[in-house]
Amino acid sequence: MALKRLKVIELAGLAPAPFCGMVLADFGANVIRVDKIDNNTDLDCLGNGKKSISLNLKHPKGVDILKKLCKTSDVLIEPFRAGVMEKLGLGPKILLEDNPRLIYARLTGYGQSGSFSKRAGHDINYIALSGLLSLIGRRDENPIAPVNLVADFGGGGLMCALGILIALFERSTSGLGQVVDNSMTHGSAYLGNWLIRSQKLPIWGQERGKNVLDTGAHFYEVYKTKDGKFMSVGALEPQFYSQLLKGLGLSEDLPQFCDSKASDKLKLLFAAKFSEKTQEEWCNIFNSIDACVAPVLSLEEAARHKHNVEQETFVKTSDGFVSSPAPKLSRTPGISSSTNETPKCGQHTKEILASLGFNNESINELEKEGIIKCFKISRL
Repeated sequence: MALKRLKVIELAGLAPAPFCGMVLADFGANVIRVDKIDNNTDLDCLGNGKKSISLNLKHPKGVDILKKLCKTSDVLIEPFRAGVMEKLGLGPKILLEDNPRLIYARLTGYGQSGSFSKRAGHDINYIALSGLLSLIGRRDENPIAPVNLVADFGGGGLMCALGILIALFERSTSGLGQVVDNSMTHGSAYLGNWLIRSQKLPIWGQERGKNVLDTGAHFYEVYKTKDGKFMSVGALEPQFYSQLLKGLGLSEDLPQFCDSKASDKLKLLFAAKFSEKTQEEWCNIFNSIDACVAPVLSLEEAARHKHNVEQETFVKTSDGFVSSPAPKLSRTPGISSSTNETPKCGQHTKEILASLGFNNESINELEKEGIIKCFKISRL
């Protein structure tokens, strides 16, 4: 696997940092999650394939153990607000002095500087500050947060993984590590660069919900079917719009680009047509027509869809189906870490400490002092 020699330390968090670690693990990296003594790992559904060491980082001995881990690691991922790691004595100046090759990845909401850098927030706040949230939603309604996909996972975890890989590539020539400062607000804004730069194109220029790509157009919408399901329509180009009209059994004289009032009337017409048949019936029609029409599938339905099965988009786990690693590599493809078990808090503490040279006696003493936690498998 492409990253099989990479050693990553991931300080436990939720959503973005675990996702970043998951991406690296899926492509072969050896990821060690550093849990708090009382961490609830049941909330981390992205920990599969990783190992867990449980440390008390408020104790100097716990800090020393993490320093030892970082001395022999390639990457550290930390998800805390600006200044937290420095207060623990684990800031980049210290760790990079110990290991000049370390990639020190900081994954936060607002970054390491600026007036919001020490403020709490969540995905909805980050995309609000980035400007993107203002673009999402229907006309005459409040902006709608697209669950927590944009900041946590797009501008956050995935952008951070990209930053890490770029820094690793640069290290191959310089031999030096560096700090990757990934703000989810900044990352979301960068993710939205096309939206930002395209605002003067003809597809924009109207208030939210009246533009081509934000539900303002009848040919770029979601329509309800007879059985209460939905079909997505994205017939942007004229040739696809023509095929859309053909599939719906409508006159090809119906205009595509028109003012919002005319588009609203056409939406009503399209909605009435889609309500005449079930989703399956519409799929049977549009599967043979290139009209940019596709069914809106549930997560369970997506895993069973013919195309996704053929593409091996999903893999089956004990908990159901999850997405396989993307993108596909021809020689060194990723293998989903989700097929492995999620580690319990401290499950690999003894194993990891032993690899650092600690003997059983010293490990037991550290546990008695409350510096580490070793997960114990209960036996009936």
